[in-house]
Parts: sequence; structure tokens; C-alpha cells
Amino acid sequence: MSTKPPLHEHIDNEMIKLEVNLDDTSGELLGYVMDLLLEQGANDVYYTPIYMKKNRPGVMLQLLCSASLLEQMKDTIFRETTTLGIRYYPLSVHRLEREFIKVTTALGEVTVKVGIHQGKVVQWAPEYEECKRLAQQHQLPLKEIYDTVRRTYENSTIR
Repeated sequence: MSTKPPLHEHIDNEMIKLEVNLDDTSGELLGYVMDLLLEQGANDVYYTPIYMKKNRPGVMLQLLCSASLLEQMKDTIFRETTTLGIRYYPLSVHRLEREFIKVTTALGEVTVKVGIHQGKVVQWAPEYEECKRLAQQHQLPLKEIYDTVRRTYENSTIR
């Protein structure tokens, strides 16, 4: 198994969470905005269905980014959505140490992201895009690829 250098466990106190309620935005526009924000460096972008004034259905856009990207994120949201205001506030994030391990299965190689807390593995997951590629290449169900990677990873690690 080969690895990338690990990312060490730490608290990131320089994060900002932004929130916007939208009630007149199409799904296509939401997807486009999400892609833009992620391309510009947002750590996470997601939508939650909500009910607004007069029981109108809407969507809450939320994103997490470093404080240094706040103005760029605000500019994109104002330019690309119909909002008239953005809520934002500072936020701390506890990030686990991460290792990226290449696992070689009978079907091909897959990167496994490993989360480590206080020196112990607490979670791990195969990378979706690599599993998807193998599923398509071998014409197998995606869940079968995940199972194969899981078995191979568990049999190759001593933790």
C-alpha cells in the first residue's frame, strides 16, 4: 500500500459559515452555484429544504469556507442567487488527522481516506469516484466494489 502524506489533527479557528434562504431558485441554478463555490475554495456547500414566510417552500444554502474567502463567497452568492442578504458567523472546525492509502484489490487500485483521532483510526472510506470507475469498468454494482475494497483494506491493515 502506498500513501500520501497525512494531514494532522487540528482545530481550525479561521472558518466562516454562510447561510442564505432562497424561495425562487431552480434546482439547476442551485447546482451551478454549488459548483462555483466549491471551485472557489469552499470546504463544504449544501442545501436544506425549508419553509419560509406564508409557508412558501424554499431552500437554505449553507457553506463553510476559510475567513480569507469570505468576500469572494459573498460576491458569488449575491451575483449568482436572488438573495438580498447573507448571514455569516465565525466557526471552529476540529479536523481529524487524515491518511490517504492506496489499496490494491483484484479489481484495481482505490484510495481509502482514513480518519485518525488521538492516534487511533476512527473511520475510513473508499473514494467514490475511483469505486465508480471500477464498477463501470467491470460492470459490477457499486456496492460490490465497496465491499471488495473494505475486505481488502481490513485484511491488509493491522491497527
